[in-house]
Amino acid sequence: MTEQAENTKRIAKNTLMLYVRMLFGMLVSLYTSRVVLQALGVEDYGIYNVVGGVVAMFSLLSGSLSAAVSRFLTFELGRNDLVRLRKVFSSALCVHALLALVVLVLSETLGLWFLNCQMNIPADRMIAANWVFQFSLFSFLLGLFSVPYNASIISHERMGIFAFVGIGDTLLQLGIVLFIAFGGICSDKLIVYASLLVVKGMLFQLFYFYYCRKSFKECRFRLSLDKPLLKEMTGFAGWNFIGASSAILRDQGGNILLNLFYGPALNAARGVANQVSNAIGLFVGNFMIALNPQITKSYAAAEYGYMFSLIFRGARFSYYLLLWLALPVLLNTQYILSIWLNVVPEHATLFVQLVLVFSMCEAISNPLITVMLATGKIRNYQIIVGGLQMMNFPLSYIFLKMGFLPEIIVMVAISLSLICLGARLILLRDMIQLPVARFLRHVCGNVIVVTILSLTVPMYARWELPDNLFGFIFSCIICFGWGGIILYRFGCSVSERKFLISKLQFASAKWLNK
Repeated sequence: MTEQAENTKRIAKNTLMLYVRMLFGMLVSLYTSRVVLQALGVEDYGIYNVVGGVVAMFSLLSGSLSAAVSRFLTFELGRNDLVRLRKVFSSALCVHALLALVVLVLSETLGLWFLNCQMNIPADRMIAANWVFQFSLFSFLLGLFSVPYNASIISHERMGIFAFVGIGDTLLQLGIVLFIAFGGICSDKLIVYASLLVVKGMLFQLFYFYYCRKSFKECRFRLSLDKPLLKEMTGFAGWNFIGASSAILRDQGGNILLNLFYGPALNAARGVANQVSNAIGLFVGNFMIALNPQITKSYAAAEYGYMFSLIFRGARFSYYLLLWLALPVLLNTQYILSIWLNVVPEHATLFVQLVLVFSMCEAISNPLITVMLATGKIRNYQIIVGGLQMMNFPLSYIFLKMGFLPEIIVMVAISLSLICLGARLILLRDMIQLPVARFLRHVCGNVIVVTILSLTVPMYARWELPDNLFGFIFSCIICFGWGGIILYRFGCSVSERKFLISKLQFASAKWLNK
């Protein structure tokens, strides 16, 4: 078996393990969201979402450094340089310790001022909001120290342990939610919920530390720092800061704008939409987690033909997975929310639909972002694309100030996402000689055709079916069945269809022989 065939097999195996984790997590997440909303109430649920967003505003540097650590670890693994790997890991821990100190100071000064003086939170819930802020900050600081360890697990493609940790996290989350809902708690449930999430974070940080030290030779801290490497990593992270900050400003900044203009109830609606989007988006996220290391390693090894094939397939299949899963949700949003939640926040239906469309637009760009990070030459890219994404906040503010509906913030995000896709293609054409015309034809063109064909029959069926349980079930069957046929026939190439058939035949034969 060739090395590329072995890599493809590893991607498929890792993706399968991550999907087991994801399916379990998705089912539990949908249940826990319902229970938490019911236990905390719409107002407290909105407060938890928006206060956590304030802390996330200080995670701008964290996102950029996380990408830097993952890129450098995976790149050195592709070059089989253990000495350099050790230096990267130790340098990453030092940088994250310094970052934790900076975030702590900023959060306890600017963050507290913004929370107590600027945000729209009822006076009788300010004490609880401050507790949530402190617990969210502590959870974030714990997460900072997990980044190098988590990046090591992904870079080594140990997706089995990654899936195990995810299932454990989901089980603990379920236990916390059940305790909040049915534990007969006499104290403030919002405060107790936030504090238990901190305990959960501490347990997983200890596990990451133990596993990585035992499994990977590079995961041992050494104080001797490589100044040129530190300069290279911080320079990479500095430019990537623009992209990380633009994403945080788009998501959490939009959440804060909703709070300032409409109050916590709209934050609850946005929170519900994000829960649905995150549950479905885990499919694509897990696929990309398995795919990303191979894109970076193929670039490091100068295997550009294989790298381009991964980019093209990654973009198409990321979108197809989301489309296939989102179809029944898009066409039955109101009914799904009504049976999922006892109380459906106002505007939640349209928020869910728009956030799913935004996620599908972003899915096409995921492999392009990965290969851009792999090059390490990200200055011009981040200035242009990050600058475009930063327009989400001011444009959303302007439209809300003009009296537009709250959903306008997601519509702005969708429009800018498509503009950023075009900018990425133009920039990567010069950076890695990306064949843009072929990408537009085989990815974007194919995606448009598949989307239109996938919507025809399900939309007609939804129009004719009654709005009850029978109509919902029948609509889901049509969406998955028709969508699957279109994806197989028009979304896959001949070689990809042959590959799927061979794998299905192999799995069937193995099952029948048992």
